[in-house]
Amino acid sequence: MKVAVLGLWHLGSVTAACTAAAGHDVIGFDSDAATVNGLQRARPPVNEPGLADLLTTEMTAGRLRFTIDRDAAVDGADVVWVTIDTPVDDDDHADVDAVVAEVERSFAALRDRTVVLISSQVPVGTTARLEQSFAGVAAGRTVAFACSPENLRLGKAIDVFTHPDRVVIGVREAWARERLQALFAPITDRLEWMSVESAEMTKHAINAFLATSVTFINEIAALCEQAGADAKEVERGLKTEKRIGPGAYLGPGGAFAGGTLARDVVFLRALGGQVQRETPLMDGVESSNRSHRQWPRRRLVSVLGPLAGRTVAVWGLTYKPGTDTLRRSTAVELCRWLIEQGAVVRAHDPQAMDLPAELAGVTRTATPEEAAAGADAIVVATEWPEYRRVDLDVVARGLRAPGPEGSAASPPAPQSSRPPVPQSSSPPVPQPSSPLFPVIDANGFLRATIGQDARFSLVSVGAPARVDK
Repeated sequence: MKVAVLGLWHLGSVTAACTAAAGHDVIGFDSDAATVNGLQRARPPVNEPGLADLLTTEMTAGRLRFTIDRDAAVDGADVVWVTIDTPVDDDDHADVDAVVAEVERSFAALRDRTVVLISSQVPVGTTARLEQSFAGVAAGRTVAFACSPENLRLGKAIDVFTHPDRVVIGVREAWARERLQALFAPITDRLEWMSVESAEMTKHAINAFLATSVTFINEIAALCEQAGADAKEVERGLKTEKRIGPGAYLGPGGAFAGGTLARDVVFLRALGGQVQRETPLMDGVESSNRSHRQWPRRRLVSVLGPLAGRTVAVWGLTYKPGTDTLRRSTAVELCRWLIEQGAVVRAHDPQAMDLPAELAGVTRTATPEEAAAGADAIVVATEWPEYRRVDLDVVARGLRAPGPEGSAASPPAPQSSRPPVPQSSSPPVPQPSSPLFPVIDANGFLRATIGQDARFSLVSVGAPARVDK
């Protein structure tokens, strides 16, 4: 089967490579020449484990090629798979018109009885919008528009694509269903067929449910911190309840970053406004998550006090481990805020791209141990596996804070030039809450390593900082 993949960012480059690996003849198109040139050299635009090798294998086998010639890609394709990256602003509002316009530019080259499969993240109703648009230029051609919502996860995309739980497909025409069944046959037979609109809404519903789960457990965790409860134990209690189950998306930790979850919450809120239906749950999810994004900041201030002149080591900068992208990274947001507070920031990441210009003051180091040298606190911002293998003795020797017995692990920090806090009814300046070296680790990623070391105080969502062994 000849498959044209339109849009070659993360979703598109993975889709093209994996579809070729399934045995189809695949040509990928993108209007960005740099992206296409990189892929022709097996250099994907976003780092994804195993993708470069897969690209090399499939191009060598002759099943995969890339072009900036849209018509050459689309002409003669049995399936045109739309994987265009949906532009989104800082408030998670998607530029759907940009995706629609890109698809419309392909209409002239579509042959009769082509299936256009939409996997870009767009709101319910977009497929029908494209159908209506094509009807005006069809000129006697029959083209089917279908929807299969993307289900990839950055860092695990190839495994998710090649071993899916199931694939949701919305389609109207029987002949298009047969075509798509043949497309997915080498990958899986677990296909959930439904209407186009139901498939579009399924994607929104899945991400909104996951977003709701994240905000729910984080609100519970915030209360645990004040009540003396351990949110991880509460999580265990929840997941051993049969009506909830062990697979529930209930792990206390950081807020979800902008991206797929936030985008679908925004889509549903916008849909509610369009049809004049209130969406108080979705409104609350967005508000709760926005508040929880401040958790690392609150905890840093609670353990260090004012941050001006303090040195903070940030371990991890990318959006997720296993990739090099900084887009929508909460670590980058944290670094920006720390600089605004007057802190000195030392950061490590094994794969991150260059930082934006406004973070030029951040010192990048070759190792996490170097980032921690002279620091007052460490923030685990991206959960790279190598952070579980750091040399804690090296880290401890370089600390600026006192060890558990109060002896300095390195020369003490200079005395602050800030005037003493007056004794009055005004709230006192926050002072360090623990004599141990603080490690801010929202998800408890280093619980089994640093969390078991008497020299450190691991501060995680839903659990109080440890003050002694």
